[in-house]
Amino acid sequence: MQKDDCVRIRPLAFFLVATGLTFFSSFQSFYFVSTFTEKPAPFGLLFVLNLGYWYSWACLAPGIFWLSRRFPLDKQHWRVSLPMHLMGVFVATTLHVAMSVATRVATYWTIGESTASWLREAQRMFFLNFDWEMMTYWAIVGLCHALAYRHVAQARALRASQLETRLVEAQLQSLQRQLQPHFLFNTLNTISALMHRDVEAADAMIARLSDLLRISLQMVGVQEVSLKEELDFLSKYLEIEQTRFRDRLTVVFDVQPDTFDALVPNLILQPLVENAIKHGIGPRPAPGTITIRSRRVGGMLELNVQDNGVGLSAARLSDFNRGVGLSNTRARLEHLYGSLHRFEFRQPPEGGLLVLIAVPLAEVAEEVVGVQAVEGAA
Repeated sequence: MQKDDCVRIRPLAFFLVATGLTFFSSFQSFYFVSTFTEKPAPFGLLFVLNLGYWYSWACLAPGIFWLSRRFPLDKQHWRVSLPMHLMGVFVATTLHVAMSVATRVATYWTIGESTASWLREAQRMFFLNFDWEMMTYWAIVGLCHALAYRHVAQARALRASQLETRLVEAQLQSLQRQLQPHFLFNTLNTISALMHRDVEAADAMIARLSDLLRISLQMVGVQEVSLKEELDFLSKYLEIEQTRFRDRLTVVFDVQPDTFDALVPNLILQPLVENAIKHGIGPRPAPGTITIRSRRVGGMLELNVQDNGVGLSAARLSDFNRGVGLSNTRARLEHLYGSLHRFEFRQPPEGGLLVLIAVPLAEVAEEVVGVQAVEGAA
């Protein structure tokens, strides 16, 4: 514990605790004198005496807390702090005895009963109760240190959580930055191959690529977008690929309308479709079809990318999994959703490959509707 780590407590809290202890001590004292003495004392008198005792400690507790903050009993400061607290025990005990006895003498004088002089009562109480007074002092010091360590532990947990969040965000952004050059290089290779066969088509692809780059730059740092935005980006990418493959590539979108506002990771579908084209449709001599599906399944959003291409053997599927696009996709899903997502490869009976992604269903529509409702009310 460092200096000034102890949590500040309002004085009212000390007096509330002192009031509770007063009631407890008063009932205990009343039961004791009623059971074991021949001269029972009224409860009201015992309550006032105990109130003076505990309220005296309530008056001293803020000072003890201050001393504990100023001189913490930790590994770094205990050699200086311990002598200060030993003096603090003596000072606090003396003050508490003086205050308690003053309250006691005033109470008995008010009800017309005689008692020993203030000095005599103070001496008797000091020597008779010094051990109890000392334990009370150390209990307050211990409470201050316990609250301080709790405060430090909470602060460290918060900092660790914030650092973990920032680390995950940095990792996600790093993965996203890796994915964008990967996509760009593959597209440029496609354009380069087309330049030798169809200059006009290559020129059109460059124009479409500029649109894609503009959209991707707008989405830098954005980890989740609506499915509609993701499909819009994917459609522009597929325009480039269909220019290259012409009639050999057919794309089917089977998207349920109630999933358009669902949140999905940014650029999650493009690498899946790219791999379907490269490994499924590209090697196929006949025309091929890629089907992109979305649907709600309970509290999950399921996305499918299926091709009717040549399929993959177990060995090719293992190499396929280690590619940049799929490795980043898997890592991003793990960072964003932990164990709450699914990322699976299936080989349908009709051939080809199906890639399934399932993520927790969350919608952007809720926030938009809330804003519209506020604007409508205004």
